[in-house]
Amino acid sequence: MTNFGRSLNFSQVVSLSQLPDELRAIYDAEVGNVVNSLRRLGARGRDLEDLTQEVFVRAFQQLPSFDRTRAIRPWLFGIAFRVMAEARRHSWKLRTAGGAEAPEEVTDPGATPERAAEIAQTRRLVLELLEELSPERRAVFVMYELNGDSMTEIAGALGIPLFTAYSRLRVARAQFAALVRERDPSLGGAGSGGKDDSK
Repeated sequence: MTNFGRSLNFSQVVSLSQLPDELRAIYDAEVGNVVNSLRRLGARGRDLEDLTQEVFVRAFQQLPSFDRTRAIRPWLFGIAFRVMAEARRHSWKLRTAGGAEAPEEVTDPGATPERAAEIAQTRRLVLELLEELSPERRAVFVMYELNGDSMTEIAGALGIPLFTAYSRLRVARAQFAALVRERDPSLGGAGSGGKDDSK
């Protein structure tokens, strides 16, 4: 378990809950998404398990106050972002070696070995470039470009004004595109992954 903040063990939260089936269903449906989100925010190796556990502990503690009309994934991402930020504030050294890496999104089983290798290489490059963005800009960029969340969802999940979310996305896009061009001038910049709700 992480060594920052006060938290309960994951198994304790589930056993103490009056709705274990609901919590288990949420965990089973969203654990892969949370792991990928934490990786995109900078977690690696053995930290992924500890930090994923911390995210769900906090999510289950906050679930009674969660607005069920909202999408759950942006809400979980917001919790993951705060867990990562708190870990950094407490100078908790994020480990980069040891332990098995949980897989990123599963590659299309119909892809050729060459295509699968190309996809894996692209994902590694994206993670490397994301490391160059500030945590705040990185979170907005990941939510919009990679997770496909709307700007309204992003602002709500991160607890920031909508204008600030747009500003961070604009700067992050420009920075990411510049980093891509530095790596390979033939490559283009970031696309448009999120749901545009600016109209």
